[in-house]
Amino acid sequence: MTEPRPTPLRKLLTLPHAESLPLSIRAKALVFSDPQSERLLSQVEQVAASEATVLLIGETGTGKELVARHIHACSGRTGPFVAVNCGAFAESLVDAELFGHEAGAFTGASHARAGWFEAAHGGTLFLDEIGDMPFALQVKLLRVLQERQVVRLGARQPVPVDVRLVAATNVDLAKAVQAGRFRADLFYRLHVATLPLPPLRERPGDILPLAQHFAEIYRKKLGATALEMSPAVERALLAYEWPGNIRELENVVHYAVIVSQNGRIEREDLRLPHGLSAASSEAEAPPAPEDTLGQLRHSVRLLLAQQHPQLFETIEQLVVSTAFEHCGDNQVRTARELGISRNVLRAQLKRFGLLGERFLVPVD
Repeated sequence: MTEPRPTPLRKLLTLPHAESLPLSIRAKALVFSDPQSERLLSQVEQVAASEATVLLIGETGTGKELVARHIHACSGRTGPFVAVNCGAFAESLVDAELFGHEAGAFTGASHARAGWFEAAHGGTLFLDEIGDMPFALQVKLLRVLQERQVVRLGARQPVPVDVRLVAATNVDLAKAVQAGRFRADLFYRLHVATLPLPPLRERPGDILPLAQHFAEIYRKKLGATALEMSPAVERALLAYEWPGNIRELENVVHYAVIVSQNGRIEREDLRLPHGLSAASSEAEAPPAPEDTLGQLRHSVRLLLAQQHPQLFETIEQLVVSTAFEHCGDNQVRTARELGISRNVLRAQLKRFGLLGERFLVPVD
């Protein structure tokens, strides 16, 4: 069997010094090889050229911070990129962290300190998990966005700031507004340029390039001279749903590189949780989706990732020929089962060379 050629990296984004960062739930690399990812990249770079506030929506581990950094890099802004996780601070500290404080503003505030907005002056402020921001502080954030100035805790004079805001969330903010957990006016202020980041399972063309990227990183760390993935490994990586997205893929590849032998990652080196056993044989199929349509969708993803030529026509011919055979070459029954007219079916049968002379009779 001929091994598939490595998929070229058309665009790769990584966090600064990603190879030395500790393990986290963040995605440390992002590629744009899948057609859906390429469209996203085009949208990102179009939005970056403006000064609009950007809202990134996506599951944990889909690369929201990487996209935010790329927006900053393409924006032409000369100030710094500052990333803040709104869910990482206690509610009592978020105010001082974002907007700064004066000396004596609260117990322990022995000296004045600029907040993250001032730190990002002239650049971009990335607020991750903005849906976790306390309700009371949402009013203050809205005021900063509207007036372009901050007031430190314990101060009366505002400080002008020139900051481009990029916010991110993995929750549905519209539902949070309905539930009374997020201010509607702030939601609409953020909802200027919204970019949904699809999960990894919906962009299968990125899976193998990312896996190869992570494998190369950890190969170098181990000092190995060469490393390749078997075809069975590539099939398993494409078949898996990746609920943990890019972060989970990196963990799986990291472990596989560690336990691999003879410069080759084999199927048994993969440790895929959630019901997909790494000890299963090549002949075993991945866990079946809950329904038949889900299984079909799974197969289409694999074909898309393999860049199958004339995929739509191939699938269309497969559906028509399989249904025709299933119905015993009965056109009326086949048309009824497919939910199309007999005339449409006959045109498809002729198109695919499935209509022999014995079927060429006038249509009522």
